Amino acid sequence: MLATVGTVDLARLLLDLLIVLVAAKLAAEAAERARIPAVLGEIVAGILIGPSVLGLVELGADRGVAVSFVAELGVLLLLLGVGMEMDLDELRRVGGPAMSVAVVGVALPFALGLAVGLAFGLETNTAIFFGAALTATSVGITARVFGDLRALASTEARIVLGAAVADDVLGLVVLTVVVKLVTGGSVGIGTVGETLGLAVLFLAVTGIVGVMVIPRLFDRLAHAASSQATVTIAGFALMLGFALLADLAKLAFIIGAFMAGLALGRTRQHERIEGDLNAVGNLLIPVFFVSIGINADLQAMADPGVIGLAAALTAVAIFGKVVAGWAIVRRPIDRLLIGLGMIPRGEVGLIFAAIGLSTNVLDEEQYGALLIVILVTTLITPPLLRIRLQRGSVDDAALIADTEGLLAKALDAAAAAAGRDLTEDELVWFDQRRDVPLAWTADATPPLVSLLRSGEPRSMRVLEATGVIDRALPEVSASMHRRRADLTDLDPLGRLRFPTVDRLREVGADIDDTLATAALIADTCDDVAAATSLATRLGDDGSALELLDDARLIRRRALDPSAYDDRDLLQMATHLSSEERTASAARLAHAIGDASNERSSGIDALTERIIAVQSRPGAAGSASTNIAEERRAAAQQLAASTDVAERLAFAPVPYLLAHDPEELARQARLLEPLPRPGKVRVAVSPLPEPDHWRVEFACRDMSGLLARLADALTEHGLDVVTADLATWPDSGVVDSFVVRSRTRPPAGDLAHTVEDHLGRRLRALPIVGASLSVDQAALPWHTLCTLDAPDRSGTLRAVAHAFASADVRVHSAVLSTRDGRVLDRFEVTDRFQRKIDDATVARVRAALGATD
Repeated sequence: MLATVGTVDLARLLLDLLIVLVAAKLAAEAAERARIPAVLGEIVAGILIGPSVLGLVELGADRGVAVSFVAELGVLLLLLGVGMEMDLDELRRVGGPAMSVAVVGVALPFALGLAVGLAFGLETNTAIFFGAALTATSVGITARVFGDLRALASTEARIVLGAAVADDVLGLVVLTVVVKLVTGGSVGIGTVGETLGLAVLFLAVTGIVGVMVIPRLFDRLAHAASSQATVTIAGFALMLGFALLADLAKLAFIIGAFMAGLALGRTRQHERIEGDLNAVGNLLIPVFFVSIGINADLQAMADPGVIGLAAALTAVAIFGKVVAGWAIVRRPIDRLLIGLGMIPRGEVGLIFAAIGLSTNVLDEEQYGALLIVILVTTLITPPLLRIRLQRGSVDDAALIADTEGLLAKALDAAAAAAGRDLTEDELVWFDQRRDVPLAWTADATPPLVSLLRSGEPRSMRVLEATGVIDRALPEVSASMHRRRADLTDLDPLGRLRFPTVDRLREVGADIDDTLATAALIADTCDDVAAATSLATRLGDDGSALELLDDARLIRRRALDPSAYDDRDLLQMATHLSSEERTASAARLAHAIGDASNERSSGIDALTERIIAVQSRPGAAGSASTNIAEERRAAAQQLAASTDVAERLAFAPVPYLLAHDPEELARQARLLEPLPRPGKVRVAVSPLPEPDHWRVEFACRDMSGLLARLADALTEHGLDVVTADLATWPDSGVVDSFVVRSRTRPPAGDLAHTVEDHLGRRLRALPIVGASLSVDQAALPWHTLCTLDAPDRSGTLRAVAHAFASADVRVHSAVLSTRDGRVLDRFEVTDRFQRKIDDATVARVRAALGATD
């Protein structure tokens, strides 16, 4: 491996990247918790780790090469995402008012910024660049505030969002021209005309190719490709290609990325491409924002002259956008609210600033002044919007009372959104009732499921804009808020997609109500409480939650070799109960997360094995325990008496699945009649393997029974290989062990030893160097605990004592050794036959002295 890249130390590059990525993530998390835009937190992180404060990372010629390159890729992905989310058709539908606001909101700040620059004695190129940097509006910040206050359906919100999108387009055109002008020498009419003509030509050619050629090309590529990644890689390559074309046209790279995004957004594969590239963008885009802070010079920013310039620019930046609200001359409307919504510069302004610094149009002081403007306008907008929106809330009691059919009307409007726009009267009606309390009803679930099946994002936008999701489905609303949290997503309204439902639809799955509900829960709920709450709200009888658990079970076990053991296959086949339910759970397992080819193949293989068990003769039926019942009936036929057959009638299902009918009948005979308290029956039988014996204990249940049995087996020098335990409702217990011994274990002596241990007090037996991992999703009924510890005598005895101290019931134990360590697998529950909770796991680990 090379230690250097050119003359640059590779280790130094990697360290710089590590520092930047960690700082970006920590700062973004802290900012979100403080309800501050994540972008601002990342900029502050860059200032802290940059030369201004700690000096951990620099972006000079010999250092910061990797960070600068990654930042450049990040900004390309950022503009690609902007283009993909840009809905030009929707922008056209907003109409003249939004375009009027956008044009004034670009022209006036540009002119005022230019005037301020010249008034402060700056060079003409620098003054022009300041004007250009003040043109764009951050749609993400404004949309988030309108959404939080359920005002997206208001006329003002729609105008602001449409104007902000238009601002981005106009701002990028301005940037294209300005960068060429300020880096190309003198500014004249001929230069302006030539630059504008070249920019328009580039935009026209790439736009036509993007509309006419790219969608068809990607359709053919998707049809011919055997790998799912091919289309995504082609999208990334298109971005790089358009960026290089922009450079050849003497334009900014990001213009090419933006046009590539517009083209990809019109392909049928855009959701898959966007999802895959967003994962890359989440890693690279924060590096760009951190680099903004690294380049900032706090000392220069603190200069009185810089502060004065920043104050003047901030004033005209705010004034220019607020005045844009008065560009609308039609019927009464809250023009101040529109103007306030246009204030934030956000991420687009940061791109302007970074280009200005990199092209030497701005020096450190001027860059710092522009950074102050962007930070201030971004921070002040949310509180100003909230104050103005709350002043405009409807308090008319009669109007608020007129809400009959509000939920049904919103769902009808959402269903119609794919074919038509809401009328002005409809939007006003919903906006006036945005603060009315609203509860979800079971009757509303079928229309919602129908919307999910259609996969039309505009339908979900209607439900969000009318405030229905926020008021009636808070779990879904919380998920949407999380999606909007990152300001690198410049069109939060376009994030109303549900990837699990989308993947089901892509593979052509028949999405019934239960499957759609389960997919919605998977997409929106991160914990059991939220999932249960949403399922109850939607009127689910538990079927959707069970199906989701089943899908996660199949997905979890797909790559686990032990899942193909007969015992585990029988458990899963019995739990899933039918081929139809198994197939439905498998479809959901494929959809609930991006699956590698290996995992996808594993899901298919495991599903095939489970269905093979379910479809064998005698296993068909609708009862969830059909396989277990088959074994129970066969064992009852072998029973020696009515009492033994009756005991088998109450045998637990996991126990029935673990043994064949002959073993079940033999162990039931051993337990019947139930031994007196303190007494034990023992049976020993040989097994085909050399030196292997089956030792079976029948007694009454008591706390720590496995630990006491393990103590007795250890005293007799028996090495335990496996253990299976079954408990009956009348406290009868049969514990079956496979042990290694050169001689036949003495049944009578074992019985006396166990009876002696039944009266002893248990004590903790810690294991040095042990770890205990816990998997709640690996088995349908039990928690799976895996012990990794040094191989020494008495390990089973120690872990059995630990389980006993936490009142945990062990149902099965499989013991193995590898490279001098034991890897023991235990299936456990609490005393109520439920999976154990985190507190119980902690007590077990404490008793063992084990880590997680």
